[in-house]
Amino acid sequence: MTNSQFSEFSEAKSPALEATLNPALKGVTVNAGSGVEGVNFETQGLGLLGGRDKIFKQNVGVYGQSNQQGVFGHSTADSGTGVFGSCAGSGIGVRGNSTVGIAVQGECFDSGIAVEGKSFGKGIAIHGIASSLAGSLAGSFIGNVKVNGNIDCTGDITLINEDCAEDFYIVNSETVEPGTVMVIESNEVLRQSSCAYDKRVAGVISGAGKYKPALILGKKQSSENRMPIALMGKVYCKVDAQYGEIEVGDLLTSSPTAGYAMKASDPRQSFGAVLGKALSPLREGQAMIPILVSLQ
Repeated sequence: MTNSQFSEFSEAKSPALEATLNPALKGVTVNAGSGVEGVNFETQGLGLLGGRDKIFKQNVGVYGQSNQQGVFGHSTADSGTGVFGSCAGSGIGVRGNSTVGIAVQGECFDSGIAVEGKSFGKGIAIHGIASSLAGSLAGSFIGNVKVNGNIDCTGDITLINEDCAEDFYIVNSETVEPGTVMVIESNEVLRQSSCAYDKRVAGVISGAGKYKPALILGKKQSSENRMPIALMGKVYCKVDAQYGEIEVGDLLTSSPTAGYAMKASDPRQSFGAVLGKALSPLREGQAMIPILVSLQ
């Protein structure tokens, strides 16, 4: 068909024929090095089946470029895979590069798994490398992280919050609040303190004020009637100064006021009953002050 014949023919073509002659995606075989090239005229995207990509000029099997989805894979079977990457050597099966955006993202909208890595031998399921030790993160998580197995660390572990706590069963837990001084009732059960120089003193309910537990031991699936007790570190504690003014650095023990600490003035009675040291003074009355838990 000559150009003039095609022009006359195209003027009289039907809508169906229009779609056939002018599809949204056209494929053109260019040369031996570029395979089949496609252009989406609606989004001005580019596609390539076998050739060299448009950015890094590397040999590719499939290349997709679009203002929405460059390459989209969708599986409708339970055992299917939307996008699959495999590496037979020491290369990379699936790789993502980014300057300021997200290179690879997984989204889960129900009970599935956003990103999963499996290792069936001695390899690594998911591996993150930070190119710089100053500020770079090999991995960053927002939300809960669950690990079934061991964690090996060759560097420092930095925890933002303040104290090391452990979960205990609490007598009358519904009436006990953070900052309360606790003593041992029996085995793994604690109750609010109620007498001075109690050698059964166990710690302070964690979580009062701006101090939150950095590490909680003894977590169980059922947390009913269980609360974290600060055993070490900084915590806000209820203190009663009617038994003696409190200065910074004073040793603290349990007091006759239920759930409150007081200054440990009697060294003889203090042995084995010290709760910690005051980090702020209290001249009179009752208040919640920061203390350094140090059971002695």
